[in-house]
Amino acid sequence: MPEGDTVYRAATRLNRALAGRQLTRFELRVPKYAALDLSGLTVDGVVPRGKHLLTRIGEHTLHTHLGMDGSWQLVQLGGRWPRPDYLARVVLGTAAGTAVGFELPVVEMLSRDDEEDAVGHLGPDLLGDSWDAALAVENLRREPDAELAGALLEQRNLAGLGNVYVTELLFLRGLHPHTPVSGAGDLDRLVELGHKLIVANRDRVERTTTGDLRPGKRTYVYGRYGKPCLRCGTRIRRGLQGRERVAAWCPSCQPAP
Repeated sequence: MPEGDTVYRAATRLNRALAGRQLTRFELRVPKYAALDLSGLTVDGVVPRGKHLLTRIGEHTLHTHLGMDGSWQLVQLGGRWPRPDYLARVVLGTAAGTAVGFELPVVEMLSRDDEEDAVGHLGPDLLGDSWDAALAVENLRREPDAELAGALLEQRNLAGLGNVYVTELLFLRGLHPHTPVSGAGDLDRLVELGHKLIVANRDRVERTTTGDLRPGKRTYVYGRYGKPCLRCGTRIRRGLQGRERVAAWCPSCQPAP
């Protein structure tokens, strides 16, 4: 699933393309909203909230989520769509071009006043203007026995970190993914480092946690299963975090709790 920085960049691109422009085409290709047409209204802006996107149009908000396979693509006037038409779920056209949302698992219309109904459950947004590190730490401490990797991935604690950042963050702090929150040591420093990592990458096309943009050198442990640790040479191991997510770690740099 896309990390918060990917959603942030998508919101930035969409906002540049749509904000202040009148809609000439509006299609939501989901049964519930098939008859809804906001053509003629002006897009006020597109903002990210964790891994969610809020497109504000007059008194309305279009709430979307990329999920595992979703994406937003910008198409010039007369240009060909980069993906098959049948995969499109949202089509927003203006005099300058078209924004198409493909394979979006979440597409819903809200009143602007009801945005919190969709995203109010989220914890502090790491890339938001109102980022609150103290609240994020407080949220994590509420479940001291929870495994640390899972707690950092829980968007209700802090919004924006995905598997890549959590895997790398734990390596940098020398913590095994299965370490309980209560055994993580200084949570303030952990959250601060997570914030620094994602902010440093929010405007980059190629994400890096090592500072090296060369292929195969951008991460310490994520995606490097079975390869030698860049720090000590030990083979990187992997296992399941919860039922679905893959955790990776260096057995030497991140000893099991």
